[in-house]
Amino acid sequence: DVDRLVPITYMNSSAALKAFVGRHGGAVCTSSNARAVIAWALERGDKLLFFPDQHLGRNTAYQLDFGPTDMRVWDPKRDFGGLEEKDAKEATFLLWKGHCSVHQRFRVEHVEAARAEHPGVEVVVHPECAHEVVELADQVGSTDSIIKAVEAAPAGSTLAIGTEIHLVQRLAAEHPNKTVFSLDPLICPCSTMFRIDAAHLCWVLENLLDGNVVNRITVDPGTAEWARVALQRMLDIT
Repeated sequence: DVDRLVPITYMNSSAALKAFVGRHGGAVCTSSNARAVIAWALERGDKLLFFPDQHLGRNTAYQLDFGPTDMRVWDPKRDFGGLEEKDAKEATFLLWKGHCSVHQRFRVEHVEAARAEHPGVEVVVHPECAHEVVELADQVGSTDSIIKAVEAAPAGSTLAIGTEIHLVQRLAAEHPNKTVFSLDPLICPCSTMFRIDAAHLCWVLENLLDGNVVNRITVDPGTAEWARVALQRMLDIT
């Protein structure tokens, strides 16, 4: 019954996806409130379509005491998501086959290497990491949770962080009395976030002062209305 399927999308998604969710009774979530939003959705439907990050959906489902038999990965490039009808009907969570390019890089070997090289290290990772990595971590949480974990660690602590490198570098600079390093030794910056830098911000502001609007983003009224509905549901939940 499609009417009993509730779509949930991550905040870092397009206005069109948020509008789709809004039209179909769903809501937006962040890594901080995914658990609350998913619990809300399960009160309103029998199934969830969680997108675009399968790992955040999977890890949150495990937090809510669901198991692997309750989840199926929906591959949008294959007919019927690459699933048999029986699998789709039995699953509570249909997880879109998508991932964050940064958090996907963190692997079990990275955790093992960090523990071998830094005895007593505290491994803190983002819930967009693969479940195998999350299982081995000491703490798992949103960006805000990671910041608080580093702040709360006593002086002299060593922390391996599984998230975007710029945040890791900032935390290391802000806490010189602690050893803070990236769990991934090769370091892959987020190509999307990396586009937002001081130089481009300055360029935009200078153009605004000259009366020029650059990179204007426009959203049609219908999309904006339903995207706002999905966002408001999230705010009402949390």
